Amino acid sequence: MSTPCSPKSGCRIGATEVRIGALALQGDFREHLAVVERLGHEGIEVRTPDELAVADALIIPGGESTAIGRLAVIYELVEPLRRRIVNGMPVLGTCAGMIFLAAGTTGAAQPQLGVLDVIVERNAFGRQVDSFEADLRVVGLDRPLRAVFIRAPWIEKVGGDVEVLAAVDDPSGGGSHPVVVRQDRILATSFHPELTSDDRLHRMLIESVEER
Repeated sequence: MSTPCSPKSGCRIGATEVRIGALALQGDFREHLAVVERLGHEGIEVRTPDELAVADALIIPGGESTAIGRLAVIYELVEPLRRRIVNGMPVLGTCAGMIFLAAGTTGAAQPQLGVLDVIVERNAFGRQVDSFEADLRVVGLDRPLRAVFIRAPWIEKVGGDVEVLAAVDDPSGGGSHPVVVRQDRILATSFHPELTSDDRLHRMLIESVEER
């Protein structure tokens, strides 16, 4: 943990400043770090096991999940990531980050951490031109959350220890699919919370560190 917050730092009075890492191999990690810093906490880019070791929590951003997985292998980050998460480090995975955290996908195999007991379907809502926004009712939040879906996955299968916090209807009429889930200190979304001004999911991540 880092030093306590102060009025000068701009963070919440009485809270503890935490160091939030963002996996900075590919994708929109900078946008996530901007949210972290806006909330008054320290954000760091994580590309090495040493950088991961000093993070109190981690964000795995959206981007291209196969690229993130391949680069994590090249940078020798897969086992350090898996070990930290299994040992209780809070983590937020968004879009591609959710895929990388998952146990598997409905398609071809790709590098994954396998720490989140879900099976994910990549690009489930369609291509880039099918991107959309929706107001979601999320368990634990007092008002709807605006969600931005860009080539978004959904969760096809959920394990017994996974709590579904929000779901979206299949546009083709195939029922609803989870798009926000939580398992222990892992929080994962199909969408990009860093692209709106609503920072409540990032706050949930930070609160997980403070509770720990």
